[in-house]
Amino acid sequence: MNETCDVVVAGAGPVGLMLACELRLAGVDVLVVERLDEIDPTLKAAGVNVQTAQALYRRGLLPELIADQEQARKRMGLFVRSRGESTGAEQPKLQFAGHFAGIMLDIDLIDTDNSAFADVGPAGEVFFVPQQNIEATLGRYAAELGVTVRRGVELTDFTEDGDGVTIRLGDSAIRAGWLVGCDGGRSIVRKLSGFDFPGLDPELTGHQALVEMNGAEGLTPGWTTTDTGMYVYNPTMGRILTVELDGPPADRTAPITAADLQASLRAVSGVPVEVTAVHSATRFTDNTRQVTEYRKGRVLLAGDAAHVHSPFGGQGLNLGVGDAVNLGWKLAAVVRGRAREDLLDTYTTERHPIGAWVLDWTRAQVALMRTDKRSRELRAVMAELLATRDAATMVLRKISGVLHRYDLGGGHDRVGAAVPDFELSDGTRLGEHFVDGGAVLFDLADSAGLRAAAAPWASSVRVVTAKAARPRKLSAMLVRPDGFVAWAADSGSRDGLEAALIRWFGAAA
Repeated sequence: MNETCDVVVAGAGPVGLMLACELRLAGVDVLVVERLDEIDPTLKAAGVNVQTAQALYRRGLLPELIADQEQARKRMGLFVRSRGESTGAEQPKLQFAGHFAGIMLDIDLIDTDNSAFADVGPAGEVFFVPQQNIEATLGRYAAELGVTVRRGVELTDFTEDGDGVTIRLGDSAIRAGWLVGCDGGRSIVRKLSGFDFPGLDPELTGHQALVEMNGAEGLTPGWTTTDTGMYVYNPTMGRILTVELDGPPADRTAPITAADLQASLRAVSGVPVEVTAVHSATRFTDNTRQVTEYRKGRVLLAGDAAHVHSPFGGQGLNLGVGDAVNLGWKLAAVVRGRAREDLLDTYTTERHPIGAWVLDWTRAQVALMRTDKRSRELRAVMAELLATRDAATMVLRKISGVLHRYDLGGGHDRVGAAVPDFELSDGTRLGEHFVDGGAVLFDLADSAGLRAAAAPWASSVRVVTAKAARPRKLSAMLVRPDGFVAWAADSGSRDGLEAALIRWFGAAA
């Protein structure tokens, strides 16, 4: 065993790649191992929330997201026209802003002037980007940064001691300081480490696939609720999704055949379709579980390895990327000797509550999908509520991630929230100052005293001096590398700045 590195990341999905890029930006030697030879083509999340888009935007990846969204919108335009809802425009307007249990949120009902959507910046315009595109973008980004991604290699075992982790990759082994499992809901890293993984057992069987069919004329495009379940049909893509609420599959890992998909679609739609070809397919349940701690010694978990839930609402991708950007800079600081290991305890403290919320949110959607009369009446009430401006706006605020914040203490209302992305007097935006992956202290009042106070942390915190393009009472903000505000002040105050710098970046040099 001759090969060594600082960190091994198991899994080259969007979470593993995002984490590896965060570590590499901070100068960490990281190796990503992935059992698949290429990106999984199976249909997964079809969009990103505001916080995910902002995280990628801060690393300079917004142009790729915009280009991917334009392609996705064109495909959706074809779908809209297939339903006869188009006005004839080349790019039909999208009519929905998301959904809750398949109940669509009318985009015209959303109160875009709500304070929660203020200062989200250009990343707030990006949402319709499929997961495979995110993976491809992060793969290119990782290559540019010099991240080593080794595909077709499976982690089979590991042993941990006080100084590091010895990881078995088939017949070879590698020595690393840390191991992070980003290897999905059936994580081998989680299982071998023995993490507690409590939760609720599944009660439904779902399928999602790209297929070719005969007899699909009787299917209704979009989301449809029936007496036996739910289904989604997109005729332009051949995409189907079915939800049967008569229990979990007997064998979730069994190969998915055309006959399986045909039987499921017939069961929930009542339409005698014939599935003639399957291009990709996946089976899912509403199994909801979350590890109690995201770290055990020198082994950590992120993404679906740490929490599993149904895919309704597409929260899994966003939750995992949030894990990655929260963990990346903290683990890098520990690896490079700039922080003590107890900084990693804040990873669980900050991310576990958000993961728990997502699990609750998906369980609530499953409850609204049940076929008994009481649940159907509750669904009807919920549909009426979501047809109002206040309710539709509230749900979008939740699923967009703009309300997510960490309990970091401090008296300012900005602390613990994502950094606002307003324009500065020099023509830049706040979000553009994080491309290097570091922390930033924004001096918005041109304060020599503020800059002098932060000078001992110059190796960890970069100071940007520029006033806001429009007058604001905010005079300064200390923003962590993950884009969350660690300290803020109005009217030139520096109270609490030194404590925040010590807390997140160690003692002064």
